[in-house]
Amino acid sequence: MDTQHLQAFIAIAETGSFSSAAERLHLTQPAISKRIAILEEQLNAKLFDRVGRQISLTQAGSYLLPKAKNILQEVITTRRIIADLKGEISGKLSIATSHHIGLHRLPPYLREYTRRYPEVKLDLHFLDSEQAYEEVLQSRFDVAVITLSQEEDKRLSADTIWTDHLRFVAAPAHPLVGTSDLSLVDLAPYQAIMPDTNTYTTRLIKELFDREQQSLEITMVTNHLDTIKMMLTLGLGWGVLPETMIDTELCVLEVKHPPLTRPLGCIYHRQRSLNNAARVFLQLLKNPTAIESDRA
Repeated sequence: MDTQHLQAFIAIAETGSFSSAAERLHLTQPAISKRIAILEEQLNAKLFDRVGRQISLTQAGSYLLPKAKNILQEVITTRRIIADLKGEISGKLSIATSHHIGLHRLPPYLREYTRRYPEVKLDLHFLDSEQAYEEVLQSRFDVAVITLSQEEDKRLSADTIWTDHLRFVAAPAHPLVGTSDLSLVDLAPYQAIMPDTNTYTTRLIKELFDREQQSLEITMVTNHLDTIKMMLTLGLGWGVLPETMIDTELCVLEVKHPPLTRPLGCIYHRQRSLNNAARVFLQLLKNPTAIESDRA
C-alpha cells in the first residue's frame, strides 16, 4: 500500500468529503478519487459507502482507519529517526499558528530559521488557536505557535514565549473615550466587537464580566484581531486588543478591571518524537536574544 493512498483515505474519513480531503492535501478531486480506487483495488474491498452526497466508512474502512494512521505514523517516525541519526537538520517542519502570532510575532523567527537551516521545508498553516490544539493532538503538525489554553492537557507540552497585555479600546470619536473610571456596566449599551465566544481570548473577557455579574453581549464577531482593529477604527464599537496593536487610530478606555493578560507560546505532542528541524525551531523560539545578537 502506498502511503499517499493511505493519506487520501484518512483525509476523506476525517473530513467526510472527497473535495475537503483534496483541499487538505492540495490535490484535485479526481486525483483523490483515483488514489482511493487504487487502494480499494489493492485491498479488494470497498472502503466508503456513497449515498447521495453523504460518505461513510464501510466495515472494511472502519477496520483500516486506525491501522492506516499507525502505518503513516510509523513511516514518519522512522524517517525522522534515520535523519536524526545523521545529525541532519532537513526535511519538513509543519507549523500551525494563529493569524495574530503569524503576522505580528513569528516573522523574525521564521526569517532567521530559514536563513540558518535552508534545507528545511517550512509547512506553515494559519488556524484558530483552538483548532491548532486539536490538529497537534492528532499529530498533523509538529508544532503550533498560538494563544495557550488556560486548561492544561497532559498530552501536550506547552511553553509560554510571550505575554499579551490586553486593553479595552475604541476609536477616538467613540462616546466612551475620555470618560474616566469606566466600569464594565458602562460598556454594555455599546456594540462590542470580539472574537468568537469559543476562543481563549473572548473566554478570558467573559470570565471578567461573569466575576462582576455583568452580561457580555457581542454584536460583531471575527476571529482575526487585525480585522477587529480595522472595525474599531471605523467607530463601529469597542473591543479588546493587545497593547502591541494599539496606535494613534485607537484610544485605551479607562475601564477599572484587574490586569488582563494572555499567554502566547508553542505546543507539541509529548508522545511524538520531534525531529532535529522541530527541536532547533523550539530552541530559537525560546532564545529570542539569538535573533537580536545576529542582527547586531
